[in-house]
Amino acid sequence: MFSSLFSTAPPVNPTAPNLHPVSEAFKENELFGELEPKDTEWTCTTSGFVTETQIFYVSADDGTFLMFQVIHSSVGLWYPTIQFVFKLYNSKTKQTIWKSVNVNNFATSPSGLDKRSCKADEFSITYKQNPGSDYVESYTITANLAADLQLSFDIARPAAVPGWKVGKGPKGGFTYFGPDPKNAEGYAIHRFWPFTKATGTVISAGKAVPYQGPSMMVQAIQGMRPNLLAAAWNFGNFQSQEHGGVSAIQMEFKTCDTHGRKGAGSGGVWVNIGSLVIGGKLAAITAETKWPDEEPTNEGVISRTTHRNVVYDPDTTYKAPQQILWQWQGPSVLSDAPGTIKAKLEVDVGSLEKPNGLIEKVDVLAEIPYVLKMAVNYVAGTKPYIYQWYNPATLAISGPESIVPGLSSGLEVSGVIFNEASFIS
Repeated sequence: MFSSLFSTAPPVNPTAPNLHPVSEAFKENELFGELEPKDTEWTCTTSGFVTETQIFYVSADDGTFLMFQVIHSSVGLWYPTIQFVFKLYNSKTKQTIWKSVNVNNFATSPSGLDKRSCKADEFSITYKQNPGSDYVESYTITANLAADLQLSFDIARPAAVPGWKVGKGPKGGFTYFGPDPKNAEGYAIHRFWPFTKATGTVISAGKAVPYQGPSMMVQAIQGMRPNLLAAAWNFGNFQSQEHGGVSAIQMEFKTCDTHGRKGAGSGGVWVNIGSLVIGGKLAAITAETKWPDEEPTNEGVISRTTHRNVVYDPDTTYKAPQQILWQWQGPSVLSDAPGTIKAKLEVDVGSLEKPNGLIEKVDVLAEIPYVLKMAVNYVAGTKPYIYQWYNPATLAISGPESIVPGLSSGLEVSGVIFNEASFIS
């Protein structure tokens, strides 16, 4: 207990960087890290505060949005909590189904499968390899969430769209918190399948409805308390089947004031990562850091989400956007199509009185398990909220002509975007 009094380790400089963003860790031409088998295995960490999740998003052809999510939450000495969350939103009829179940007997590598598969009494997610086919990997998801709610889906990844993280190797994808990244206080990581094919069925109230359409998957880990890791998040997921398949994704978070490049008090840093799939091929990976003491430029790699015309929302006490702008710019990762790829998308999510495509304002504390709620000490009077929208959208893209005819002159791609704006503190 006295080791700290007699430690010979040098004292930590209070103005030393205590944020090491993945968006700064790799050069422009090294942003693409192809996923390795270990990247999508469940780690199921049981020490400390670690939240691990796998989420599948489906943009069905009939205008329905579907989401399947598994959340594994470890809170110190307590036994981990595992949830399966299902959401369905029909943009035409406004039908919404939402179900969250705390599952029992969760296990990874069931029946001799590896740790990319998992199951519980209420669901199973089975990973399969299909070498030599057009779709080289897939997940089969089945769930029995209530007497009147069952689902079965296949999510298949095409060979031309590999899964990605920012940067190659075991450290690829990681943002580290704390003065020493080798002994980090915490971390965040995201790994993506950015463009996949979904086919499946939902049985609800005795009626079976088939769905198919483009989809994506993300596997993420937050290796510290969520209210210390980030003050806000943005996520955008555009999908289209035009031009052989197009997807545009961004995930970003804003650090709390405690973490920045000059220690505590220099936070409020935005860390953004993204990708572009064009012509059914993974075309670009983007990553950008927005430091609070620097004005962003339009040079180099751009990966940026901007809230426009924000207004105070008395329902949540946060400033909600009325329009959102996404921008991507980065080098092509296709060896036969070198050059710069650019994309831009703006969505009008409407006013507070007349929202466009608003699915829900999610009261996070009302949805998370009691143990997590008690462990996360939110500042009195603040409540985390997630705004979720689903809207038709047009993505403007340009890049090398050899990817898709007309791309060098610029193309406008029609599709749909699911996006979230999360406010934690």
